[in-house]
Amino acid sequence: METIFGNLQGLKSSQLKQLQRLYHQRIPGDRITTLEFSQRLAAISTELNQPVCTYLNRRGQVIRVGVGTPRQTQIPPLELPRYGAERLSGIRCIATHLKSEPPNEAALTSMALQRLDVLVMLNVTGTGFQRRGGGATGYVKEAYLAHLAPQDARAFITSPAMRTASPYLSSSEGGDEEPKRSQSNLTPANWSASWSISPALSLDLLAKQDFIELVEGLEEEFRREYVAQDVDTDHDRVLIVGVMTDDLTTQQFHDTLEELGRLVDTAGGEVLQNMRQKRSRIHPQTVVGEGKVQEIALTAQTLGANLIVFDRDLSPAQIRNLESQIGVRVVDRTEVILDIFAQRAQSRAGKLQVELAQLEYMLPRLTGRGQAMSRQGGGIGTRGPGETKLETERRAIQRRIARLQQEVNQLQAHRERLRQRRQHQEVPSIAIVGYTNAGKSTLLNALTNAEVYTADQLFATLDPTTRRLVVPDGMDGDTQEILVTDTVGFIHELPASLMDAFRATLEEVTEADALLHLVDLSHPAWLSHIRSVRDILAQMPVTPGPALVVFNKIDQADSETLALAREEFPLAVFISASNRLGLETLRQRLGQLVQYATSS
Repeated sequence: METIFGNLQGLKSSQLKQLQRLYHQRIPGDRITTLEFSQRLAAISTELNQPVCTYLNRRGQVIRVGVGTPRQTQIPPLELPRYGAERLSGIRCIATHLKSEPPNEAALTSMALQRLDVLVMLNVTGTGFQRRGGGATGYVKEAYLAHLAPQDARAFITSPAMRTASPYLSSSEGGDEEPKRSQSNLTPANWSASWSISPALSLDLLAKQDFIELVEGLEEEFRREYVAQDVDTDHDRVLIVGVMTDDLTTQQFHDTLEELGRLVDTAGGEVLQNMRQKRSRIHPQTVVGEGKVQEIALTAQTLGANLIVFDRDLSPAQIRNLESQIGVRVVDRTEVILDIFAQRAQSRAGKLQVELAQLEYMLPRLTGRGQAMSRQGGGIGTRGPGETKLETERRAIQRRIARLQQEVNQLQAHRERLRQRRQHQEVPSIAIVGYTNAGKSTLLNALTNAEVYTADQLFATLDPTTRRLVVPDGMDGDTQEILVTDTVGFIHELPASLMDAFRATLEEVTEADALLHLVDLSHPAWLSHIRSVRDILAQMPVTPGPALVVFNKIDQADSETLALAREEFPLAVFISASNRLGLETLRQRLGQLVQYATSS
């Protein structure tokens, strides 16, 4: 039985059968609609006293029938056919409307979200008569034809609504009024997508329109625009979505979004636009409100985004709900960080810890991966008593996690033996800690002539590197050898799975005699970075040793920031690792720090 969508309450069985019979209708391939189909649709809508929408493919076959407006009956994004950015979806909507007016903004937005070939709106009169021999007629008062405007369909515009002639509409009749170019005013910045709406047409004129010429003309324009754009298919095209709740200040929210943009850039994505919403609390199903979800979907479709990144952790249900409504892959901040770690891990130990963190993140999210995961296995060895694919995969991941955990424990024991050997030789050690991209690896290279990889990126290095450094003795002015270790960078709200997986690496921090807390003074949120690092250090199972605060990149900081830092941290050291400024003072202070740490 053909499915009917939308508001079916109160419908009689005879009315449902009329709707189901629409599936057996077919329109010639070169026609948008026919007189008979349009009048029949309008007659059913009049009897129901509700709008009715039919969706047809390019062969003229009805593939979906819904009771309600185009917005209420639209095809979910995941059920739409796959199509390139230079094409339309291959589906048109022929809808009825109970008022005599052009398509409203909700209907046009729905057209844009689905990237429909065209939207036909039939305004019904509410009365009609039967043609001799059967067949409804006289129900349609006027019709409107709407389609996306090719020249603006992949870019947002800010100009006011304007009227322009459509080159695709035959004007042999009723051509006194020009088609209207309208906009959807959805975003806070009042940016909008563009479409073209015909003047009111008679049903006869609409039925004479050449559908093939119209669609081919539109897609040719789309192709020209698409080729003109420099689209890099090797990079994800990303929309960032931030939600400002009552527990965040405006500055904190701004810093969070800016940092997320840098994370996406480091992961290899291209940020197309930031979208924001202010809410008192997070929506439990979709994080943002329903209207904002529609806005995100429209923006993603218009800009050609293929990834949505949220500024907070999402539950499996939230990811599933968002992807089903937006039709684009959705990830959260933690998944972006895990992806960066997976790209940056070089050593076997690093790769081991990253895989462990990814599996621990993935395990509770298996249920969000669709209906296929809930089905029973379909092959030899997979058809246990009630065994589902979800349970099979979950068990396999749990076994892999257990094996990785054993290897991490062995790595932990190996590093413990190395530390004991160094302690037996009585060589003091200092661990460099700090927010990601503070310049830790650059400082280690400058102090010890090491060749650790450095880049102006977040999490450029993951694996700890230890080098020897000669510093003045804090007691008699002689020299002494110390060990300096570069550690993985910290970040605000470091994911728990990473904290657990990288505990073998983080133990370099807790086992060191003292810490060098490096701060990027050129970053606007340097004070917040200090608090974040201290919060993470406070979560360590063993209390780290004394710390020396060192402000880096002073050559890029303004005088006011320098003055504030000197006032707030009078015992700190100020350097520029890349320009080798203040390194001699730092060596002397490190000697004093080691002397204090080992004597106390």
